[in-house]
Amino acid sequence: MLAIPAIDLLGGQAVRLAEGDPARATVYAADPLAKLREFIRAGATRIHVVDLDGAFAGHPVQTALIQTLVEAAHSLGVEVEVGGGLRDRAAVEVALATGADYVVIGTLAVREPDIAHALCRAHPGRVIVAIDARDGWVAISGWQETSRVPAAALARAAASWGAVALLYTDIARDGLQVGVAVESTAALQRGLEIPVIASGGVGSLADLDALRKQHIPAVILGRALYEGSFTLQEALARC
Repeated sequence: MLAIPAIDLLGGQAVRLAEGDPARATVYAADPLAKLREFIRAGATRIHVVDLDGAFAGHPVQTALIQTLVEAAHSLGVEVEVGGGLRDRAAVEVALATGADYVVIGTLAVREPDIAHALCRAHPGRVIVAIDARDGWVAISGWQETSRVPAAALARAAASWGAVALLYTDIARDGLQVGVAVESTAALQRGLEIPVIASGGVGSLADLDALRKQHIPAVILGRALYEGSFTLQEALARC
């Protein structure tokens, strides 16, 4: 199982939110570049970067900082996936132009599925579709709005488009370290050939054990690392 540490950018700093709420942000690193290098020294082979400013604004905001992070990661042989505010084709192309190995789209996949499909085809192996679920429904617009698209339906559609992976987050657990949604993540993975990346709620090494037993191929690690619940080295050893 691939363990992917997350760097969520808000106002140029690395933060974590509780349940996606910007009013419940905790700043963990004033220098995201230093945090990225710290994760890479610990053994990370991929970094998950989110432009939270972009997610709330509806368009990329932290592009220059993201490009700096991508270039630093690539200089050390590490991949980067980028999301947040990628709401149209142009925004996705901007993110790819930073050199990001993967882009993560969510709202775009719900509102403009034809464009999402076309992007998957135009950039094979580089588009990840985010399924941010609230009570089984996909949330969009920086998690500020809940659509009427079921998570399972979007998963099937994304697989048919040729998305390289799905990023599944249980919003009610995100940033709270209350335990990852093992069963719903595993249920989503069953029947799909593309991998599902687990996200949201990881609080202990036991959560990683539970995901691995369900053959979940990858997991995003956020607050648990920043709070010191376990180290990235410990997580990599368990994955």
